[in-house]
Amino acid sequence: MIRGLLVDQHGRCEHYHSELDVVANKCSVCGDYWACHLCHAAESAHPFGQIPLDEPAIECGVCGHRMSYQEYGPRCPACEAQFNPGCSLHAGIYFAIPR
Repeated sequence: MIRGLLVDQHGRCEHYHSELDVVANKCSVCGDYWACHLCHAAESAHPFGQIPLDEPAIECGVCGHRMSYQEYGPRCPACEAQFNPGCSLHAGIYFAIPR
């Protein structure tokens, strides 16, 4: 289940709702998958916990396939759903990226 505000059947939320916004990210603190970090901030009492790059923590909102940051690309490797390329701008929020 993808959590968030006004989440549709593919994981789009009130903050990110284009046809390409079909990715959810796992919080290491609560273990839930969230439509976006803004939804998490609105509904949680803790900061979004980053996930290691090699741990499955991204869920395709179309088919439910879970993948690591290393596997994540412009399309789902399982169903070929296209993802929003702008999501990469938020990688530092969701993942423990070495600096």
